[in-house]
Amino acid sequence: MKNILLVITAFLYSIGINAHEGMWMLPDLKEQNAAAMYELGLEMPIDQVYNPEGISIKDAVIQFGKGCTGEVISPEGLILTNHHCGYSYIQQQSSVEHDYLTDGFWAMNRQQELLCKDLTVTFIDKILDVTLYVQDRLKKDEDPEGLNYLSPKYLETVAKKFAEENKIEQTPATLLELKAFYGGNKYYLFVKTVYKDIRMVGAPPSSIGKFGADTDNWMWPRQTGDFSLFRIYADKDGKSAEYSENNIPLKVKKHLTLNISGVKEGDFTMVMGFPGNNWRYMISDEVEERMQTTNFARDTIRSVRQTVLMEEMQKDPAIRIQYASKYASSANYWKNAIGMNEGLIRLKVLDIKKEQQEKLLANGRLHNDSSYQKAFSQIRNIVAQRRDAMYHQQIITEALLGGTEFAKIPSTAGLMNALRSKDRVKIDAEKKALIVATNNYFNKSYNPEVDRKVSKEMLKVYSALIPEEKRISIFYIIKDRFKGNSSAFVDACFEYSIFGSKKNFDQFIKRPNINSLDKDWMVLYNISVVNGLGQTAEEMKEINKAYNAAHKVWVKGMTDMRKEEGAAIYPDANSTLRLTYGQVLPYEPADGVVYNYYTTLKGVMQKEDPNNWEFVVPAKLKELYNQKDFGRYAMKNGEMPVCFITNTDNTGGNSGSPVFNGKGELIGAAFDRNYEGLTGDIAFRPSSQRAACVDIRYILFIIDKFAGASHLIKEMTIKE
Repeated sequence: MKNILLVITAFLYSIGINAHEGMWMLPDLKEQNAAAMYELGLEMPIDQVYNPEGISIKDAVIQFGKGCTGEVISPEGLILTNHHCGYSYIQQQSSVEHDYLTDGFWAMNRQQELLCKDLTVTFIDKILDVTLYVQDRLKKDEDPEGLNYLSPKYLETVAKKFAEENKIEQTPATLLELKAFYGGNKYYLFVKTVYKDIRMVGAPPSSIGKFGADTDNWMWPRQTGDFSLFRIYADKDGKSAEYSENNIPLKVKKHLTLNISGVKEGDFTMVMGFPGNNWRYMISDEVEERMQTTNFARDTIRSVRQTVLMEEMQKDPAIRIQYASKYASSANYWKNAIGMNEGLIRLKVLDIKKEQQEKLLANGRLHNDSSYQKAFSQIRNIVAQRRDAMYHQQIITEALLGGTEFAKIPSTAGLMNALRSKDRVKIDAEKKALIVATNNYFNKSYNPEVDRKVSKEMLKVYSALIPEEKRISIFYIIKDRFKGNSSAFVDACFEYSIFGSKKNFDQFIKRPNINSLDKDWMVLYNISVVNGLGQTAEEMKEINKAYNAAHKVWVKGMTDMRKEEGAAIYPDANSTLRLTYGQVLPYEPADGVVYNYYTTLKGVMQKEDPNNWEFVVPAKLKELYNQKDFGRYAMKNGEMPVCFITNTDNTGGNSGSPVFNGKGELIGAAFDRNYEGLTGDIAFRPSSQRAACVDIRYILFIIDKFAGASHLIKEMTIKE
């Protein structure tokens, strides 16, 4: 018996790279992960987690918009996601008169639920392994540049052919997404249904949903109620439809049960969602490249932009509302870049990568296979060759494209061509199109004077980081016409460009002419930025083509080696549906420092600072705290739980992901990672990486006791 137990233990260890590492493909769970999940505490059949032939908890997990996750928590299409995921839509509905960012929003009936323009919710209907089919098509189809195996455009055509040949039912709401995995060694087709009528139902004030803001972002301990509520609407037949007053809440095929019995240390958890990107198969040279290009640019440039934005936002409530979402989005990955670089150095990730790559090279030599060494050498050479172009591309992206909003003015190419043709019909059509695009450009989230101030700083930063001889073409004009004074150039843009103000545009569009467009400063700037990015991309085109081929070989080598060792394998994240699992655990970030696995409302009160917008506490919340009026959501010791951490393998895109217990019941919503775990996008460390989650009890407490929206609680299935 003892020997049998030893064998079982060894098997359970071997089937996972680490029990808690991995963003697993759902079709692989039964074969690769089920045993380890049961060992950790899964209490439900694996077919109830994911069942390709029936209903499972997978069917209650949705992609919220294009970059977050959400979950269905009532039979009538009620969705839970993060406050920061819904932030731009809360802003969309806000004004100085109705400041839902500051005050929160709660629809007390269906008629009060607010339509969110351009928001979609996407269900995953099927996940199909189509590797053999794609490989067969790749052999048959013409591919002069050898890029089809990773080309989204090509894979889209293959997906359509597969769907037609296999009689996959498609509706106007069906979306087919065929993606490459493991560097192009495997392919999955995702059959999706997209809903377009999504309405905002509830959001706590930012003093709850964004408590701690930038200071606490990516940190633990956290005490934020990072959640918001939306609802899916459909036509009377339950089909996806554009907004209509006649649409009704979607009767979903699966909604989650919420469990409010609480979490304790060691509890099994699993998280399902749409993690964006990670790069676990990088070699050490690529890690250094990431540190010195992308992370450096984000840290250096965004800090300047955010300083200006914050100054302007604090001066004017209207500007605060206009730029709240933009600021939050910028700040998020600014701090991520800083923390990742610090962690990569502190945890000696480069040394770990070197050990991993040497292991594969040695394995290749053992099997008399030189392909890994060849791929490794190619990747190293490619990284060295593209270094300058990659650096310049990142600086342009952060400082000029992302930093200056007027880099994204509407295109005038159509009108210019029409004016040159002197075709009155075309001119009128292009004028109308440009008017619509310009009205969208001057939207409620844009302020020309703020853009002017930020842009002056961005052009200075770009000039400081890029030598004069390598700068994009507009800087030659700045040198010749403005004596190198980039601030004077920016002023000229806003004074004289047709896009400098709505007034300028209205004057121009009455009598549009080629001469004005040819000499327009903002138009010239836009062209220069686009051309600059195009030039850096062109410089890397051929070497990146070679990189993709080498990377494919390298990833295959890594996965083959792990299979030989009996280990389970998983592909890098790419915004497709994944499951990760682990346990609720504390951690020790440094010698003598121990962080507990949960936080309470007491921590909110301890951090309160009425003079700091990040740590303001609403009066109603203080009243509930002082009266200990927590209802059925309190812990057994009488305290009000707020957040907890688990060692699941999460990254960007997991925001809003459901956190399940072993029975598949919802116990929280994932919203962040800890600072010490930011290296996880490149190298996972189970001892230090944690996912921060809002406790479902705190979410329900805020909805019920703080907001008084008990009608929403009645929709849900809650287990005590």
